[in-house]
Amino acid sequence: MLFLDAIELLIKNMETIGRSSATIKLYRRDLRRFAHHLACKQNGPVYLEDITAADLEEFLHNLKELGIAPNSRSRYLYTFRAFYKFAYKKELVDRDISQSIELIKIPAKERQYLSQEEVEELAKAIRQNIIRLVVLFLANTGLRISECLSLTLDDVDLDKSMIRVIQGKGGKDRNVPINQTLLPLLKDYRNNWRDAYGSDLFFATKKSGSLSNSYINTVIRNTVKKLGWKKQVSCHTLRHSFASSLVKKKVGLVEIQKLLGHSSLKVTSVYTHVDMDQLNEAVNAL
Repeated sequence: MLFLDAIELLIKNMETIGRSSATIKLYRRDLRRFAHHLACKQNGPVYLEDITAADLEEFLHNLKELGIAPNSRSRYLYTFRAFYKFAYKKELVDRDISQSIELIKIPAKERQYLSQEEVEELAKAIRQNIIRLVVLFLANTGLRISECLSLTLDDVDLDKSMIRVIQGKGGKDRNVPINQTLLPLLKDYRNNWRDAYGSDLFFATKKSGSLSNSYINTVIRNTVKKLGWKKQVSCHTLRHSFASSLVKKKVGLVEIQKLLGHSSLKVTSVYTHVDMDQLNEAVNAL
């Protein structure tokens, strides 16, 4: 069987079992990149049964040589493992060659986050009203940018102060309350200056009927540069900032897990970092 045909069988299976569109897109992209690598190497079509563990290792090594970060290389390996688990279960291969590849060591590092004061400073420095609102929205809800930009007008219930995240990461739904800081801003936006009348998306512009993830991140990066900050800030940094603020306010990890839509507490626990002010406060308590 052609490797590309096997990839599409996996994708069809993922669609059938209800995996999120973002996850499916990522798996297809990773596997097609590997298929392209093999096709260039062999100068011809790639058959599933001809792929070896050495091919997987060589591809991962090439990614390292290209300067691809350990997190991304590790993601490729997990994609391979998901593919071969499926292929073995469907008897497309005799064995799961991905299991012979050692896991990629990911260096531990503190996640970047902003204080509430920094979030406010960042928002004030952004000229575009709708981008400013998105920044405040992400920092006060913890939604992923993909979840934020896919929200419809019906998903944001301003009367009940509740956001319904439909088919978030992992295909899970969840409800996220809107706090009293954000609620009046969203009401003002919806009632007074939202101008994308032809779009069902909550965050949208009149011109395009939507908003671009890459454009928002570009505005944030340019604003951070203008402010003279050394931090690397993106939309995802605002999600980290939301979680970090809750941890500092002694909110329980179980509650934070539910708000963020994490599948396990192990994932949420990475937000239990402390800053130097907290460490100074701790030692001075002696």
